[in-house]
Parts: sequence; C-alpha cells; structure tokens
Amino acid sequence: MVVLATKLYVSGEAERRSRDALASLVDNAIGDLDVEYDVGVRHDGFVSVTVDGEDAVVARNLLREEWGEITPELDAGETYVGTLESWDDDGVVLDAGQDVRVPADELGLGPGTPEQIVERFGLVQHLPLRFVAGGEDAPPRLADEERDRLFDWTRGAGRVNVNSTTRGEARATVNRAGHAQDIVTVERLGLLEQSIVCKEDTDPPGLLASIGEYLPAELRCVIP
Repeated sequence: MVVLATKLYVSGEAERRSRDALASLVDNAIGDLDVEYDVGVRHDGFVSVTVDGEDAVVARNLLREEWGEITPELDAGETYVGTLESWDDDGVVLDAGQDVRVPADELGLGPGTPEQIVERFGLVQHLPLRFVAGGEDAPPRLADEERDRLFDWTRGAGRVNVNSTTRGEARATVNRAGHAQDIVTVERLGLLEQSIVCKEDTDPPGLLASIGEYLPAELRCVIP
C-alpha cells in the first residue's frame, strides 16, 4: 500500500466528486500497468492506494513520484512531502503523517513573518510542500526544490491558488465567471489544491474577486 501525500477533506456531494476525480487520476497514472488497485482514504484524510499484480512495484513507484508518500518514520536529511496545516509567528506546521514544525528561519522564503510569507506566496491550507526532515543537529526545513518552485511563482504573471476543489471544478468556475481567456491553465498542486495561472495582462486580485463568489474555498493570490 502507498499512502499518498495528498488529502481528501471535503464532505457530501463534493466528496463524491473528489473521489471520482481521484480514481481518474490514479487510473491515468497506473491504469495501463498489469495491476489491480483499490483507492481509499485513511482516518486522517490521506489517500491510500493498495496495489497488487505483476507491475505492482512500478505502479507504487509512479504514485510515489507523482504525489509523494506518507511514511511511518522520517529519516533525518531525507526529503518528504507534508501538507500545510497551520502557521504562527514561530513557523509552519506540515502534516506528514505526524506534525512537522518548520521554524520561521528555516522557511528560506525571504523576509517577513510566516503569515506574511503565506500571503506572499499564496499558500493555502493542505497544500503539499516538500521538506527535509530534521535530526538531532538540525531542525526541519523547506526543501531547496520547494523554495525554488515558490520563488518561480512570484516571477510569473501571477496566480490564484485555491483549495477544497478539483482541477475540473476550478476550470469550470473560471469559465462560469467569464475568465476562460484570462488564464493560461489550472495547475494541479494536490487532489484538492489548484493553481490558476494568469496570463500576462490578467490581474490576480481581480480574478480572485470574480471567481470567489462561486467557490466555497480558501483563495490566495500570487502577485509578481
């Protein structure tokens, strides 16, 4: 079984649609392999995939590569994926199957408090983030590749990040609000965390204001 580093945390009809989207994503990743698989959700919301068959090892590795994996133990110095759960003046807390507190001075995302950094980089709750596990001599820190990705967001044309919605729902909302021509794409960050990538002449706060009434979700802008 592989426990993917992404969560399903909505309920009702939204949960049914999210499960359908999840099943489709897993099938796209491993459906052509000689495997049988079952997709479930753990008590803590993390998605689990049980895989059996001749290509099971390949399938598990593909899922780990695409989503990251939640493991029982964290080895110091190794890179893992956790979901952003909370932040305060002292740092941020990631859920990697256990709480991982990344101190403010180990974020490596420039000046400001963790709250200011969350706003600047458009970080929404449950967003998957890569981190390096700490040990006796060093605290956990954001991974270099994660820092690079977030800084790249601020060099582009701007984004609107959103949680609690599938990629298809985010696209449909942009279309419904009449902004299909104002975006480049909707980038999937996790199962229910998406990044709406703006075109050069699109104002991210304006886009957020326009689509916000259609989405019962947390939305944040990344402004270049």
